[in-house]
Amino acid sequence: MSLKQDLQQLHNRLDKAKRKLDAARGRNDNQMISRFTDEISNLEKQVTSLKGKQQYEDSKEKKRLQDMPFSREITKAEQADIGKLKKSVRGIVIVHPLTKIGKELRLDAMTGFAPKEF
Repeated sequence: MSLKQDLQQLHNRLDKAKRKLDAARGRNDNQMISRFTDEISNLEKQVTSLKGKQQYEDSKEKKRLQDMPFSREITKAEQADIGKLKKSVRGIVIVHPLTKIGKELRLDAMTGFAPKEF
C-alpha cells in the first residue's frame, strides 16, 4: 500500500480505539481502558513515523525537481493539450500549484520541470 493509504488506515484504527476507550471509561472497565490506552499510544507512534517518512519522500521529490536544469510556467495553450506536450518533451514533470509539492515549491502557476529546454 502507499503511504497515504497506510496513514489513512492508521487514522481510522486510532479513531476506533479512541471511541472504544471512551465507552470503556463510561463502563469503568479498567482492563479495557489500559488495553486501549496502550493501543492508542502504539498507533500514534506509527502515525508519527509514517508522517516523517512521507515528509522525507516529499522533500526528496522537491529536491529532485529543483535539481532539474530547466523549468518554466506552462502556457494556457500548452495546458489545453498537455498530452501533446508530455509526448514532445522527454522527461517533463508538470506540477500544479495546488498540490502538496506545488505548495512546497511555492508555485504560482502550472510549471514544467525538464532535463532540457522546451
